[in-house]
Amino acid sequence: MNGPAAGTGAGPAGSAPSPIRVLVVDDQELVRYGFCVILEAADGITVVGEAANGESAIAAVTAHRPDVVLMDIRMPGMDGLAAARHLTRCSPAPKVVILTTFDLDDYVYEALRSGASGFLLKDSPRHDLIAAVRAAAAGDALLAPSVTRRLIEAFARRPAEAAPSPSQLASLTVRERDVLPLLARGRSNAEIAAALFVSEATVKTHVGNLLAKLGLRDRVQAVILAYETGVVVPGDP
Repeated sequence: MNGPAAGTGAGPAGSAPSPIRVLVVDDQELVRYGFCVILEAADGITVVGEAANGESAIAAVTAHRPDVVLMDIRMPGMDGLAAARHLTRCSPAPKVVILTTFDLDDYVYEALRSGASGFLLKDSPRHDLIAAVRAAAAGDALLAPSVTRRLIEAFARRPAEAAPSPSQLASLTVRERDVLPLLARGRSNAEIAAALFVSEATVKTHVGNLLAKLGLRDRVQAVILAYETGVVVPGDP
């Protein structure tokens, strides 16, 4: 199911934006086919290639230049985590959304640390799959609710470590410091706006600014940094 060669972004003036280009990576052919059918039926998304393991995924990214890679974790040869780490170091790097049947803490944390922009279980509703692709392509991230919970639980069980220097946060404005803990708790822009009595547009600006100042790729990395620096502590309301 290959799409046009153009990358994501607006086309000529007055034309529709180019579709989001997706690569589907899973060692089970029927699973790949199912994902492809769902994504090809969605507006603004095209599947440009498939791969059955990490090595072939890396080759397919070079050949097809997808915007988003849907990546299984458990595959023969190079697994999805190793492939994600490799791909997120590329330039330009595609966004990686991890898909798995295994809702396990180690997978969640390692997938996010590998640079993934999202993590969904394979039994998620089809609209969540489509939303994850769109969110990743837009530079945002989508986590299954159970994944957010397990990520927090994983931090709670980790042995105490020396927190990274708070100087990482020194460049943030007071308002950006207000936004970060809410973002880290999984609040949407609308929920953050309601909590801070500002507009969603203002929240979007604050989120973009804090990601840029902290050198973070997306909200997932902001969540990890917030916990690692002690901005948010597991168990706090």
